[in-house]
Amino acid sequence: MQIPAQIARYVAGWRSELAWESGPLARTWRLTGPGGAQRYLKSAPAGAEVPLRGEAVRMRWARRNGLPVPPVVVACSDRQAEWLLTEALPGRSAVAQENLANPEALVPALAEGLRRFHQVPPDECPFPCWAETGLAEAGRRVGAGLVTTADLHPEHAHLSAAAALRELERLRPDGEDLVVCHGDYCLPNVLISGGAASGFVDLGRLGVADRWLDLAIGSWSATWNLGPGWEDLFFASYGVARDDGRIAFYRLLYDLTP
Repeated sequence: MQIPAQIARYVAGWRSELAWESGPLARTWRLTGPGGAQRYLKSAPAGAEVPLRGEAVRMRWARRNGLPVPPVVVACSDRQAEWLLTEALPGRSAVAQENLANPEALVPALAEGLRRFHQVPPDECPFPCWAETGLAEAGRRVGAGLVTTADLHPEHAHLSAAAALRELERLRPDGEDLVVCHGDYCLPNVLISGGAASGFVDLGRLGVADRWLDLAIGSWSATWNLGPGWEDLFFASYGVARDDGRIAFYRLLYDLTP
């Protein structure tokens, strides 16, 4: 791993271990210092649709507003990639085996953590979420050929990209129940400690949006990681009645946007 000097000065002599990879330049490393301290280094291609420099700004704002997100050490970029170095937070990923082994406790912890996230006053958040302009962004990506059937989850795979866009327009809700949304509330993005959500990561999409954006994706992620049958417990633990129309809209929007 070759990292820029702006990052290297903070982790000289630290041991690195690849923790996550979703592409050649989209990686996260776990860095361990001589005394056992840990930091995480995230990289993304230059010009990524969800830029790390925007994530760093959102993380700093979130910490100032009481959300348990990693402190940003430094963010920088070069011609090939962007870089984000953060401190570690207490807790283990929700997809750690010890958490997945106890879904009866994990699902309520995820839902209650999301409810606390949504309690941040939206009037104080300067970031519009990608859902606010989601239809336009989905249309741009479909028109540019950036969406294929292979990009869609199985429940949408019967649709062509153009048909998926038409369905998204048909499903559009009449209004929004606005809160500060995580924007990608999946199990790998939540840390669990002591049976509760203790931290949130991957905040590049944080912004003001309908709470059902997070509820739709969070409950969907529970199904991906735990199997069917956990969505009702997720909604009940959050304290909301299921809304199938909004769930369908935000899940399809998630498939059509970065």
